[in-house]
Amino acid sequence: MKKVLITGSTGFIGGHLVTANLAKGNAVRALVLPGDPGEIKLKTKGVDIVIGDICDYEAVEKAASGVNIIFHCAAIVTDWAPKKLFKEVTIGGTENICKAAIAARVSRLVDMSTNDVFGLDESQVMDETFPLKPWREPYSDSKIKAEEICWCYYREQNLPVTMVYPCWVFGEGDQTFVPLLADAIVKKELIFWRKGTIVWPTYIENLIDLLMLIAEDDRAVGHAYLVHDGESTTLEEFCEGIASSLGVPPINRYIPYPVAYAAAAILEALWKVLQKQTRPLLTTYTVKNLGSKLRFSIAKAERELGWRPKISYKDGFAKTMEWLKTLDVATLKQK
Repeated sequence: MKKVLITGSTGFIGGHLVTANLAKGNAVRALVLPGDPGEIKLKTKGVDIVIGDICDYEAVEKAASGVNIIFHCAAIVTDWAPKKLFKEVTIGGTENICKAAIAARVSRLVDMSTNDVFGLDESQVMDETFPLKPWREPYSDSKIKAEEICWCYYREQNLPVTMVYPCWVFGEGDQTFVPLLADAIVKKELIFWRKGTIVWPTYIENLIDLLMLIAEDDRAVGHAYLVHDGESTTLEEFCEGIASSLGVPPINRYIPYPVAYAAAAILEALWKVLQKQTRPLLTTYTVKNLGSKLRFSIAKAERELGWRPKISYKDGFAKTMEWLKTLDVATLKQK
């Protein structure tokens, strides 16, 4: 039995990690923000709760004390939040986790990054050897800085780090990707701005399977791994599948990419001037993210660890749609 700390445990990926570790017989501890409604659910599962903020080193050190493995999933995961939050939570929180991991002498720190860190180069199939390239967007760029902190601790203090780069994570319990698309499809607000945008789905169970493997496989120390379901689809096909599952008409409207980007930039500027707390209907990050044809290889995980996705994209999508149909359509939009 291992003692495991999971940050971001009330989120989508963190929640599934909690379930997987408990099923394996590991003792699970969670660092939970004061007042987080997810605390109750974790307690009913027998998770050891430490109340605290990832930005508070003392709380992080307390949570990490005595654990063997840390899964670091806590971050600002929306594309619309004050830059200060990205700096304090995503970057500063990772620094705190690394310091606490050294103090606790953990056997592994698994850090949740994103495929966004490799930039927007469509000319090549990208893999883990590619340099990190900023998007000039707070979410992806803060992830780059957080990753750099992890590798610094690995090189200078021998922290046993493994980095993971999930692509488009989806599945039961998804709080951002599928619900946001579904909401826009149901409300007929979705508009495409580039034909054939490529999506690399990563079904949640495939991601968790890799995370659990690398947490204890010594070959993974000092390495990083891209992860997806082993196949791509187009954004139009993905959205058509959602529409079909919900029994609503598919979206087939397009506007030019430059028009979409300009509209997003104007909306963001307007929201900032008006100091609105809500998220704009369109952001520049969304335009870039849903308007790219990037390609990613997951050959490294198979070559070095013998890992391959256990669940096909088709089966994962079907399971996700069954879950989606149980939700209240009016509450789909959460981010």
